Order: sequence, then C-alpha cells, then structure tokens
Amino acid sequence: MSARHLSCVETGKAQASRATIARLADALGVPLRERNSLLLASGYAPKYSESTLATPELGRMRQAIDLILHHQEPYPAFVINRRWDVLGANQAAARINQLLMNGRKSRHTNLLHQVFDPDDFRPVIVNWAEVAKKFIDDLHREIAATPSDQVARHLLDEELRYPDVPARWRFRNVENDSSPLFTLVFRSSEGELRFFETITTFAGPRDVTLDEVRIECSFPADDHTAAVCAKLATSASA
Repeated sequence: MSARHLSCVETGKAQASRATIARLADALGVPLRERNSLLLASGYAPKYSESTLATPELGRMRQAIDLILHHQEPYPAFVINRRWDVLGANQAAARINQLLMNGRKSRHTNLLHQVFDPDDFRPVIVNWAEVAKKFIDDLHREIAATPSDQVARHLLDEELRYPDVPARWRFRNVENDSSPLFTLVFRSSEGELRFFETITTFAGPRDVTLDEVRIECSFPADDHTAAVCAKLATSASA
C-alpha cells in the first residue's frame, strides 16, 4: 500500500476497501472486536462472529479449555474474558478460594471487583497495592486496544470508586516495572501463599469470544505454597 493512498484513506479522500481495512488491522495487531468496529465505521458488515463458549461449533475449544483446567491440578486455573469476568475454574481454584475466604463465597464473578472490593478478596492480598496497580495497568491497555468498548471504560470507573484507590490510576502508566515477574501473595490460615501466573490464549482465532478468552494458570512461587496446594487436594480426595 502506497503512503499516498494510506494518507488519502486517513483524510477521507479515499474509501478504504474491506481488504485495506484487513491489511491495516493485521499490521497493527487490532483485536477482532475492534476490527468489526472498523468495518462498521467504514460501511461494511462485521466479519467476525461472537459466539458463546456453549455454542456447539466451539465444542472442541471447550474440551481444550477443560483439559488445561484439569491438568493444572493441584494448582488453581481460571477462565476469564477480556473484561475479567470469571467464566470457569478448576477445583484447585475453589479449594484455594475457600481457604483464603474462610469458607465465604466471593461477592463478585468479576476478577477486578474481587480484587478491589474491601469486602471480597482484597483483605487477604498481602501486596494489594502492587496487585491492584497491575490490574489497572492491564485494564488501561485493554481500553487502548479497543477504544470503542464502553464496558471497559465503565469497569475502570467502577474500580476507581473503591476506597483508597489512588486518583492517579485513572491515567495510564507507560513506565515498565522493574520486577522480572509479577507475584500474588495471599495471607491464609496456612501462612502466606505465593503464586505466579501464565496466560494461555487461542492461536489464530476467528471468533471474538475465542480471541478474548484467557486461561490463567497459577503456579506456586515457593515450596510452602506447593505443599499447601497438595495438602488441600489430598484432603479433598480423602
């Protein structure tokens, strides 16, 4: 694509074709949801469907997700979407949650609300300020990647209204953290538990839901945490 033609598209002197929009989106790494928005703004029909995970066409993908959750035992794993709604979890996650919350159920199905609400997980997160800032930074990146998504912006407003959340977090932080790996530290009756996470996504998705679904797997960051997870699994199977 010539720079001249691209300039004409940018200034509105030329109409971008569907192929041109696709090439630009590919070059910029635009998420599928935002690609649909670009097509609509250009007068074209959306290209990518948005199915639920319960759709029969996504059956094989659900099996892959379930397989990852199962094999992550005895360590926690969660299925979330790009707005941090928890779509599923393995039994290890339920056991750890029960331990941390002393048997109480979470008030929210959204991970961000669980972290920020003082009546939810927030009190058991030892390094809450670090964890909360990390999630806010992630949310800012999602908003930057999909500027048309008003739900993400509303979610940011909701998190900022919780007590003792710094006002400066309303603005995106572009500085990199010095720590080589982010670790979550929880307080529990079994002592402090430390986890780091990996995130699994689908390669080459052609459905908005698959493009946005993430499987977060937690791994113990020390021997004590690994031993507690193994102990909980053994007790549950006894």
